[in-house]
Amino acid sequence: MTFTQAVSTVLSKYATFSGRATRPEFWWYALFLVILLAITQIIDAFLVGPMLGFGMGEGDAGQPLTMLVSLGLLLPNIAVAVRRLHDIGRTGWWVLISLVPIIGFLLLLYWYVQPSEEGQNQYG
Repeated sequence: MTFTQAVSTVLSKYATFSGRATRPEFWWYALFLVILLAITQIIDAFLVGPMLGFGMGEGDAGQPLTMLVSLGLLLPNIAVAVRRLHDIGRTGWWVLISLVPIIGFLLLLYWYVQPSEEGQNQYG
């Protein structure tokens, strides 16, 4: 799966929590998200911030563009995480373990890097 295929697949399944997401699909989308948010932060810091009366590159500008993009991509982020957990045979409710500081993040990271279950499982 290529970068563009992964991003288009995730965005076409905007709020689809059923099914499975392969490891490349998940990680290519994660890379896309990091790049997109870095670009929006730069635009916020050097274009939007000064238009709102803040200094160029000032951190107190609030970054409205980054917030809007993050909010718009919240559902696909959760959906691809749930589908990735389905791919390794876990229920999507395990995403909520991320609410446990540090340990939850590390456990999810471990699961996200696991290889896909071969063949069919209860999630497809």
